[in-house]
Amino acid sequence: MSHQPERKEKNCLNCGTLVAGRYCQACGQENMETRQSFWGLTRHFIFDVFHFDGKFFDTLKYLLFRPGFVPQAYVRGKRVSYLDPIRMYLFTSAIFFLIFFSVADPKKGLETGNNRSMTPQERFNLATSLYQKKASGDSDTEVQQQLFLLMDTGRQIVLKKPDGRPATDSSFPVTLRNTDYVAVARPEDNRSPITSSSGWLSRKINQRVNDYKEKHGDDTAGMVGDLLESFLHKLPYVLFVSLPFFALLLQLLYVRRKNFFYSDHAVFTLYHYIFSFILLLVMSGVDRISKYLKWDIWSIVNFLLFLAGGVYLFIAMKRFYGQGFGKTMGKFLLLNFLGFIVMIFLFAVFLFFSIFQL
Repeated sequence: MSHQPERKEKNCLNCGTLVAGRYCQACGQENMETRQSFWGLTRHFIFDVFHFDGKFFDTLKYLLFRPGFVPQAYVRGKRVSYLDPIRMYLFTSAIFFLIFFSVADPKKGLETGNNRSMTPQERFNLATSLYQKKASGDSDTEVQQQLFLLMDTGRQIVLKKPDGRPATDSSFPVTLRNTDYVAVARPEDNRSPITSSSGWLSRKINQRVNDYKEKHGDDTAGMVGDLLESFLHKLPYVLFVSLPFFALLLQLLYVRRKNFFYSDHAVFTLYHYIFSFILLLVMSGVDRISKYLKWDIWSIVNFLLFLAGGVYLFIAMKRFYGQGFGKTMGKFLLLNFLGFIVMIFLFAVFLFFSIFQL
């Protein structure tokens, strides 16, 4: 309600229907005065925000502590009291991925610091530094030798952990990102063969592999980091696409329950995903606390939360579909098994697209 004065005229300004009360029984528009003061507009905005928040937290309370209750009430027609599952899913997923992408670093921890090739950018930066050193009057033969090895595109520069042995004609010490290495030059031979007899898919894959190698050399950590970063940004799409598959699995498992339609399974799925987003946020927070305090007890808490997620789904299925313990347990196990296969398939498909979009 906008708290604006009601119009004396009873014709709906939206559809023209004769209005019996404050709201049009045909289209639902409020029959209020069209002119609003700035304060009235502000009050209307504040009311809408807190009305949304109120319904969100009321729904969240029942969703968290009464598994299966909210979707059950929603499909039975009690919908004004709870936030629409699609709106709540969009809002919750937006918050989840906003926090997730702000803290996720797919490249962190991938670099081992040992036995990897210098990237083209690292070679260029180091060669530029050595060239400037040479131009400043330093004619050291070691500098010239290092510069020659870096500029030789027929050689691959491999970074290895120092082992105390002296440098050779094809190796030299180098420091990158505050880490000491021994750079070893060896003949370049890392391109995948591409022949005209190869199939279209094979040629495409080989071409992408060669592109990665030109960009990263043998820097596996860099390649994996780029791939993970590209894939993680597709994760919201993976989960969204998995929604109808999860609902379809529920329909197949409860195919003999004729009083449940596909849309009912979809509502149950949406609310379950919303709960999963919230649970993952809590687990992520617990994980960060565990790393900060370095207490093993927090790892146990996260494990218990993971188990609680499974217990929650079982109770939600039992309440929503109204079957006994044994039948629900069997379908719960089958749902998790089939859901795991579906997610693996979707992850593989989106990972494939991530490779070709790098």
